[in-house]
Amino acid sequence: MTLLIFFLGASLGSFLNVCILRLPREESVVQPPSHCPKCKHKIRWFDNIPIFSFLVLRAKCRYCRVKISMQYPVVELISGLVMLYFYSVYGISITAFIFSFFLYGLIVATFSDFQTRLIPDEVSLGLLPIGLMFSFFNPVLDSVYSSNPLVASFLGAVVGSLMIYLTGVLGKIAFKKEAMGFGDVKFMAMIGAFLGWKLIILNYFIAPFFALGYGLYRKIKYKDNYLPYGPFLAIAAIFVFIFYDKLLEIFFYL
Repeated sequence: MTLLIFFLGASLGSFLNVCILRLPREESVVQPPSHCPKCKHKIRWFDNIPIFSFLVLRAKCRYCRVKISMQYPVVELISGLVMLYFYSVYGISITAFIFSFFLYGLIVATFSDFQTRLIPDEVSLGLLPIGLMFSFFNPVLDSVYSSNPLVASFLGAVVGSLMIYLTGVLGKIAFKKEAMGFGDVKFMAMIGAFLGWKLIILNYFIAPFFALGYGLYRKIKYKDNYLPYGPFLAIAAIFVFIFYDKLLEIFFYL
C-alpha cells in the first residue's frame, strides 16, 4: 500500500510538471498531450513513468537526445513523499487529500515563480475557496483556534494578503520601484486560508530568513537583486505547517 500511495503521488507530480510549464504561459494542461519541448515528439506512456523513465532514458529525450531537466524527477519525488507523509498521518481521508493538494499548489507556485516570476492564478485563486470550505475539517485550524474555523480561515486569508500588500506599498515608497507583485498578495491569501491568522503571521515573519540565503547567493554570484518571493512564502508555509505547535509556543505564549 505504501508503494502504491507513493506512486500515485509521484504520478500527480508528473502532472504538476505540466502545470509548472504551461500555466504561467496560459496554455492548456490537457492539450496537446505531453511532448518533448525541443522536438515536439509525443511522449509515449512507457517514457512517462515517474522517476523510472527519467533513469532509464538517462535524462535524455528518446528521439532528439536533448537533456531532460532534473526538475521532472525532483517534483515527482517530492510529490510522492508528500502524499506518503499525509497518508501516514491521516490515512486515506479527505484531510490527507486536501493537504496534499495544498502542498502541490505550493510546489507549482515555487517552480513557476522561479522560472517565470509568475504565480498562476489557478493555484492562488483556485485553492483559496478550497481552503475556506475545508476549514471545518482542517485539524490545524481546529488545534490552534478556539473560534469558528471558517472565521479563522477567512481572517488568515485577509491578514496574509494585507500584510504582503502593505509590504509592497511601503517597499515601493522606500525603493521607488515595485517591491512585491500582486501575485504574492493572492498567494498569501490562499496560504492564510489553510493556516489561519496566527500561523500566517508567523509565515510572514519567517519567510525573509529563507529568502536571505538565496538573495545573498544571487548577489555574490550574479551581482543582481533578483528575488522571487513566492517560493520563500511557500517554504515558510511548509515550515510553519510542520512545526506550528512549537512556533506558537515560542512566539505567542512565552
